Formats: sequence, C-alpha cells, structure tokens
Amino acid sequence: MDYREEMKRLREELNENAYRYYVLDEPTMSDYDYDMKNRRLQQLEQEHPEEIVPDSPTQRVGDKLKDGFSPYRHEVPLESLQDVFTAGEVEDFCHRMEESLDGNAAYSLEPKVDGLSVALEYRDGVFVSGGTRGDGRVGEDVTENLRTVRSIPMTLPEKLPRLIVRGEVYMARSVFEEINRRREIEGKPLMANPRNAAAGSLRQLDPKIAAERRLDIRIFNLQLAQGRSFATHSETLDYLESQHFSVIPHKTLLTANACLEEIHDINERRMSYPYDMDGAVIKIDRLSDRESLGSTVKCPKWAIAYKYPPEQKPSKVLDIVVQVGRTGVLTPKAVLAPVHLAGTTVQSATLHNQDYIAEKDVRV
Repeated sequence: MDYREEMKRLREELNENAYRYYVLDEPTMSDYDYDMKNRRLQQLEQEHPEEIVPDSPTQRVGDKLKDGFSPYRHEVPLESLQDVFTAGEVEDFCHRMEESLDGNAAYSLEPKVDGLSVALEYRDGVFVSGGTRGDGRVGEDVTENLRTVRSIPMTLPEKLPRLIVRGEVYMARSVFEEINRRREIEGKPLMANPRNAAAGSLRQLDPKIAAERRLDIRIFNLQLAQGRSFATHSETLDYLESQHFSVIPHKTLLTANACLEEIHDINERRMSYPYDMDGAVIKIDRLSDRESLGSTVKCPKWAIAYKYPPEQKPSKVLDIVVQVGRTGVLTPKAVLAPVHLAGTTVQSATLHNQDYIAEKDVRV
C-alpha cells in the first residue's frame, strides 16, 4: 500500500474511533489497537512530514465539547502524556532524565486510572467549579455533576485563597457490574465498560442521573496552590490527602530497575484496585526539576505513561454460529462463556482467519 493511502486510512480510522470513544462513548476498537495505529501514523508522519494535515489525530489532544455544557477554560493546561509500551522505552526515559538532571533523578510512580480526567477548583477552601479535560485548555463545565461525586470534598480543612487539582473520575468495577445487572433485569442495553460508563455518567445533562451512577475519583496532581509551596510531587499528594482528597497511591523511586519492578507489581495487583487501569505513570518527583525540563507542544518532558499489553484470559467456546453480512459474506462467530477482560465483558469472537482457527484447533 502507498504510504499516502496508509496515512489517509489510519487518520480516518483513528478519527472515527476518537469520535465514538469521546463523544458517543461507543468505542469501536480496543485501546491497544488505537495506540498501535496511532504510533504507526506518528512514524509515517515523521518519515513524511509534508503529508501532515490539520485533522490528523496526532495534531490534537483531547475531545470535542458536547452540546449542552458551557466551555471550561483551564488556567493551568491539563497536559497529556507520552505513551510507551516496552521496558526499553522506560529505561530510555530514565536515562534521559539522569543525563538532564546530572544523575540526580527521583521518580514518582502511580497506577494510571482508566477514567475521565477533570480539574477541580476551590476558593477559600470551598469547591466552586470543575471541568473535563477537553483539549487540555478548554473542556466542559460539569460542576453540578462533580458535586454528586461523594469522594470530592466540598470544603477543605485549610482555606487557601485558590487551589486547583487534577484527578480521574471513574466508576468502580463493583458499581459497574451492579448497574449492568439491574439494567439487564429492566431490559435496558448494557454499558460497555467502566470507563465509558463513567464518561457518559459525568456528561449527563441531568445531575440526578450522575448521582445515581455513584462515580468516584482519584486525585493525581496539584495544578495550582496560592499560599503554599512544595518541593516535590510526593509532598503535594501527601498534602492533598490531608485535605480529604482521595489520592492516587504512589511510590518514590530512584532507578529505572525500581520503576520497572513497580510497574510489574502494579500489573500483578491490578484486580485488587477498585478501578480499571490501563498502565502506570512515571513522573519526575522534584518540582524544580520539572520546571527546568519543561514540555513539548503536547506533553511534559518529565513524565511518561507505560501502557500495559492487552489482558489475556481463558474462556470456553459454547457454540459457533454463522453470520450473513450485508453483501452475502458468511462469517463464523464463536459464542464464548462470558469473561471480564480489559474493562468489558467478552461473550463472542469473530472467526475470520482460517489459518488461526486451524492452528489453535478452535471448536466447541
């Protein structure tokens, strides 16, 4: 395939999925497939910069505003993170940090919650407003829906003139499963996965619906604090915990090996957390180091997100049925014993690859 055709196809697929993921909350591909296609497009754009177009998904960060919400302008931008997928890329990042900081790097590492990123603002210790991330600079004002999230404190012990924090709104797996059980009994369509359930609930125009969904939050960054100063990211999280926020668990580490071990340990423990996660975030801990390192146009240079590979779980083929497509094409489909995987319940799989079927000896 000509590289121009491949780039065009990738742009169309990624933009279509982004619309369904962020606006309709109905994703058409897995996060892993999206990441791999996005990385391929980035590679092609690096090789052929003359082919970069304004509507490429690599040229924007975030999602579009949904009708019905007022714009929410972030005084401190909510930056995205560079994704990495291998241990070698983690080691490369740590090596760059060591070089840039004269061998004196310290890291803060935490789980990456798979939810919806928001900013919360407090004035004189009182919650006044909150918004979704949007494109990092302008999001949606969802203040009234955020008021229904019981883990968000409405007042703080210390009455700073102004405080802005960033967190990830999510729906606990137990709540998601309970809501779906109820929807099944009522004959309503089931929610796809906790991430989309959380995003759809927070962006309901009726706050009563958001309240019924029992959303939760983990705070992972201090954006602004008037009247307070801190030396490290870890200090800010400890302070926010003292202010009654539900803070992300975190560890301070000094080497790439220690980071890789913790990434592995988090993955081993991932089902013990109440929320779904899709990776781990590594950040430089000292705030002065972050300032000296700075950011690119889209991402801070002092942080990365390690994305876990797709989950794998065994299931059982209960039946094989044949679907007739619009053009008369016949496609066999395996009916599976339901299994919870990557935040959703998988009950079927298309058997379109005859070589794979023969190699794995797929049968009832």
